[in-house]
Amino acid sequence: MTGGSPYYDPEFDEDDTVEPPRRRIRWFRWLMRGLGLFIILFVIAVIWLAVTAPLSKSLKPLAPPSITLLSAEGKPIARRGAIIAAPVDASNLPKRVTNAFIAIEDRRFYSHWGVDPRGIVRAFLHNSFSGGSLQGASTITQQLAKNAFLDSDRTVTRKLREVLIAFWLEAWLTKDQILSRYLSNVYFGDNVYGLRAAAEHYFSRSPEDLTTGQAAMLAGLVKAPSRLAPTGNLKGARAREAVVVHAMQEAGFLSTAEADAVKPVKLRVHAMKELPSGGYFADWVLPDARDRAGEIVTDETVRTTLDSRLQRAAERAVQRAHLNKAQVAMVVMRPDGRVVAMVGGRNYDKSPFNRAVQARRQPGSTFKLFVYLAALRSGMTPDSIVEDKPVTIGKWSPENAEKRYLGPIPLTRAFAISSNVAAARLTNQVGPGAVIRAARDLGITTPIPDEATIALGTADVSLLELTAAYASIAAGKAPVKPRGLAATDDPDTSWLSKFSGGTRQFDPAVLAGMRKLLAASVDYGTSRGAALSIPTYGKTGTTQDGRDALFIGYAGGLVTGVWMGNDDNTPNPGLFGGGPPARIWRDFMTHALGVSAYRAPVPANDDSDDDSSVEKVIPLDGIHLNKPLEFNGLGLNLRIDRDGSIRIGNQPPPPPAPPPADRQRAPGSGDEGD
Repeated sequence: MTGGSPYYDPEFDEDDTVEPPRRRIRWFRWLMRGLGLFIILFVIAVIWLAVTAPLSKSLKPLAPPSITLLSAEGKPIARRGAIIAAPVDASNLPKRVTNAFIAIEDRRFYSHWGVDPRGIVRAFLHNSFSGGSLQGASTITQQLAKNAFLDSDRTVTRKLREVLIAFWLEAWLTKDQILSRYLSNVYFGDNVYGLRAAAEHYFSRSPEDLTTGQAAMLAGLVKAPSRLAPTGNLKGARAREAVVVHAMQEAGFLSTAEADAVKPVKLRVHAMKELPSGGYFADWVLPDARDRAGEIVTDETVRTTLDSRLQRAAERAVQRAHLNKAQVAMVVMRPDGRVVAMVGGRNYDKSPFNRAVQARRQPGSTFKLFVYLAALRSGMTPDSIVEDKPVTIGKWSPENAEKRYLGPIPLTRAFAISSNVAAARLTNQVGPGAVIRAARDLGITTPIPDEATIALGTADVSLLELTAAYASIAAGKAPVKPRGLAATDDPDTSWLSKFSGGTRQFDPAVLAGMRKLLAASVDYGTSRGAALSIPTYGKTGTTQDGRDALFIGYAGGLVTGVWMGNDDNTPNPGLFGGGPPARIWRDFMTHALGVSAYRAPVPANDDSDDDSSVEKVIPLDGIHLNKPLEFNGLGLNLRIDRDGSIRIGNQPPPPPAPPPADRQRAPGSGDEGD
């Protein structure tokens, strides 16, 4: 056909339809694309892990911070937190030690890449068709990944992260490095973490010196450390040891003869198990010790202010006291605030509640320290006269013990005999606000009501703060802040102290006046039961029906506060501050300072215009009478008490104070007047 198209096909029929060629599904191409995407995602995941889970974290201990508290002289007094030690190096450990863990935990550890497929299949088949215990498939690398980076949730997401971290660890670390980190972190029961700490704890030896049996027992503990800890379940630990030895034989790490030669091991628990808990003092100082230690990677030691000799003396003084059912607390500190001894109760094991720090109780007449400080600040002196006679302030009418009143007396005398009405008058005169400011300046932080009744100690306060307030008078500056840690620098030179004003010196006249008042209370007042052979300063306090009885004072560079009472605030008939608390204080101070229990009389020519109102006490050691002897004649009144002390005065001394149960207390007052 001429003139036609060169592409004309004479056999082509326009009615015929042409089918397009079929597409071939290229499964291989999609498989490769999927594999590439998986690799990209895996690399991204590894990079993400490198940022969010730094490798160094696998070196850090898994236990809570472990702190050993040292006394002031450097002796361990308490360990709190986990027992940990330095990391181990798997390459330096004997094969019998590392093989024990590999045989029971991950037999193909040196051949897999962090995950053991054969182990997964074995565990799946066992768990699917066995009615017995379940098997795990986690490798040592996975266990390290879980322990160092993850929590214990049993979720698919956590398991996936565990696998990814395991691959990452295998890529960055050698097998020995992974094993070293695992052995340094794994838990062995008894609050012990890491192979070195466990070897020292259970067998008193280093991990390099462990026998095959000892290594097998430790490897067996990893499965259930709390349940199998040999100190509480030696039979179970030995049975598990036998399982590990059999696994070592099956893995080819031990011959049959070597396996048969391994016998049940004996424990030799390290002495650190016997380290005391530190009791009340350790509980109080531990939060500050942790703050100072910061991030702890091994067993951290923190030196405290506790004096072991003084602590023993305080505990013995409490043990020697006749407490009946009452509780007791004691705080001993230096004038600069260093707490050197603390007793928070009769028995820490039975009651760890720290009554020296945590309890808030009425202080009774010990609170009068702030009343008289406010009075001296207002311009009064120890010689200033105050009326010791009934008074009504608003609707409040305080009363003295036995309703005995002396009329106009100097402040020194009023403080010594602990006159309630005199304290109430002074508070009303200077204003409750001035008394509150005095308490705040000396470190009292608890709420204080703005009313005159605070004169008799109606505001609750802790023994620790109250003792520190008395330490301010001993130190000559305020406030004195109680502390239980050895100072790393001068606390008064820190920028925070400078910014907040730090401590302030007392006015010399005010300080001398306060010390004179405190000395008078011991010389011839309610605190006579605490008198020592050296200058002694202090004040008693008793609340209604003997619910609280206190004595706080200082001598020879020690400031000591003693409290007695019941936890439920029930009455203690016959208990008053000048009784058992003062005697406990005196017993402790005589042993702590090496002094005798009485002091020579101090002239009190400034106590009143008439010295005849003052008792003078002369001690006669070793004399004990069944009853007091009195001699009256020639204008001289003489009395020999049962303890042998002679009291001389130109008028009969005031009768001995009856027990608090017989005393009268005005409504709303907080003190019985001792």
